[in-house]
Amino acid sequence: MDSPGYILLSRIALQSRSTQVLANNMANADTPGFRAQQPLFAAFLQRQREGALPGTRDAAYVQDRATWRETRTGPLQQTGNPLDIALAPDGHLAVETTRGERFTRSGRLTPSADGRLTDIEGNAVLGANGRPLGVAPGDTRIEILGDGTVRSENGTIGKLRVVRFDRPTRLNAEGARLFDPAGEEPRVHDQPGITQGSFEGSNVSPIVEMTRL
Repeated sequence: MDSPGYILLSRIALQSRSTQVLANNMANADTPGFRAQQPLFAAFLQRQREGALPGTRDAAYVQDRATWRETRTGPLQQTGNPLDIALAPDGHLAVETTRGERFTRSGRLTPSADGRLTDIEGNAVLGANGRPLGVAPGDTRIEILGDGTVRSENGTIGKLRVVRFDRPTRLNAEGARLFDPAGEEPRVHDQPGITQGSFEGSNVSPIVEMTRL
């Protein structure tokens, strides 16, 4: 294949991946705490022998460099549900999964059948002591304070493990809601800024994504 054919092929292949990223964003436009992703491409210039390409001596191929995550927060959605919480812009809630500790910004919590506090995927929410938080059958009026303290009419239940990362863009997304720290050190968030009765929606703008598409 000649050089123009290879150049065209490189751009077609990466356009397909760009479309997949945009489609994933659109599919998660209503996912709580979802952060939109965008592909990052670059040009690779290859010197050509004279006359190989018309008008230039450099062949510009496309390189797939990375996929970056938009860190702006999504809109705050008020529900009045005491188990819905929104976090500070750089806060992440720790949960226990079968793959180990993971982190999420999805603040839609629920009590499980065995009394544990879980996220929307059924993962146990961890307390500041690193153990799952439990809710007793008699705990009917749950209150979650701004610092993460969870209490009911029967007293203090525990405190949510809310962390922050120095380089949050390096976290690896697992699905639409969870993040693998990928070697980044989670630091206890001194000011988690929790708002009870609300949750953060997706930061995807469907109109912007359709325009990009």
